Amino acid sequence: MVCGLPGSGKSTLLRAWSGSACVVDPRVTRSSFEAWMPAWLPYALYRPAARLRHVCWLRRELRRGGPLLIHDCGSRSWMRWWLARTARGAGRPLHMVVLDVGSEEALSGQRARRRLASQRVFSLHQRGLARLLAQVDRGGLARVPGISSVVVFDRGQRDRITTVTFGLPPA
Repeated sequence: MVCGLPGSGKSTLLRAWSGSACVVDPRVTRSSFEAWMPAWLPYALYRPAARLRHVCWLRRELRRGGPLLIHDCGSRSWMRWWLARTARGAGRPLHMVVLDVGSEEALSGQRARRRLASQRVFSLHQRGLARLLAQVDRGGLARVPGISSVVVFDRGQRDRITTVTFGLPPA
């Protein structure tokens, strides 16, 4: 699971890593809904259906097995709990990579892709991610239930780690 603020580089990192595994990205679900819905209909009206479809896709892929990369903001504790529980039920570990690049870097990333989160939404993600990072700092995995490992990348690390490998570590 790759987490971070909107604009922090989650999608870019997942694109770089996508040769290693299936990628489950909520943007794919949202884009498919946008293509299907009339242009005049605001996303807020069909967001619940888009989120339900995304959760169903996540559940199906977690149960399928094999390497999987999940794009998630990481700021919602209920979603982390659900992912951990679903992964555990499928006999899979859940590892988390958190992109902690800072608010200015994330906002710059949003401007570069020309897709800005509202200030309200960005602030919600900031607070949620700050809580997650505080849990990791204070108690590590014991404070992030169901997560097998947590790695926090800053901007430099995010830019240097260009591949991911799945499987057991060498003996």
